[in-house]
Amino acid sequence: MHALVDPAILFFVFGVFAGLVKSNLEIPPAISRFLSLYLLMALGLKGGFALAQSGLTPQVAVSLSLAVFLALFVPWLSYQCLRHVLGGFDAAALAATYGSVSAVTFITAMNHLETHGLAYGGHMAAAMALMESPAIIFAVLMANRLRGLSGSPQAPTEQRLSMGKVLHESFTDGAQLLLLGAMLIGMLSGEQGRQAMQPFSGDLFKGMLAFFLLDMGLMAARNLPGLRGQSAWLLAYGLLSPLAHAGIALGLCWLLAVPQADAVLLMVLAASASYIAVPAVLRYALPEANPSLYVGLSLGLTFPFNILLGIPLYAHVASRVWA
Repeated sequence: MHALVDPAILFFVFGVFAGLVKSNLEIPPAISRFLSLYLLMALGLKGGFALAQSGLTPQVAVSLSLAVFLALFVPWLSYQCLRHVLGGFDAAALAATYGSVSAVTFITAMNHLETHGLAYGGHMAAAMALMESPAIIFAVLMANRLRGLSGSPQAPTEQRLSMGKVLHESFTDGAQLLLLGAMLIGMLSGEQGRQAMQPFSGDLFKGMLAFFLLDMGLMAARNLPGLRGQSAWLLAYGLLSPLAHAGIALGLCWLLAVPQADAVLLMVLAASASYIAVPAVLRYALPEANPSLYVGLSLGLTFPFNILLGIPLYAHVASRVWA
């Protein structure tokens, strides 16, 4: 309950309320885009400053390797579950959506840890960046395989071009480049850079996050109608899969002795679902899939669940395991 008293979370709840009562409150798209880029830039800087202090250690390598493993395993596992209740293309699209990550959920979890005085590694921002693209690649490979099995007339050359474009968009996405670039700048500038950027990346951060979560609440409310008519199995998946994926991350983190705060962030990353980057690519790569399904489920159900209940739950469970 303490997490719901956080102003940023309360602004998210207020945004959902405003959307449900059909208020004309809205954040202009340009400002929403700016807020998103600001949060990624601030996150990258924070991670870079922390890495400048700690350096690249074996523990960092373990956490990053685990992040890559989860980014490969979660979409595969999701597809194995979803192909029994959905068509192949919809199953692949939803598996990619839930196999990738939500930057806003991650940033909210990071804010939760800071509020509770738990220190996490700066490399976790890099872990988030590493976990975004593998699920997209998985979806494209599965789509090409499904087209081949269905006897699609699409030529192999066209498929290779499609994969090349998807890979280029995945690895050169502006938001992801900004995150990694800001992290590199933070590492190079170190403590002196941290002090210089504190008013920007530190003092403003909480307010900017609250403003952005207000916008996310409005978006979540707008996507709730997309859940109407969906099967109970899919709605259950939208709530239970985050718990299952977080549980897998928890077990691996405990086995590999990942620090508690880093484990919480890996749990959050494994439990989150993409609703911006992956859907944008899927509309091009998997036009056969239903966008209202993967966007509605991830943004209308899983995102609010993680923001309101998931993050404090994952942190609480980790604190009990690491006690």
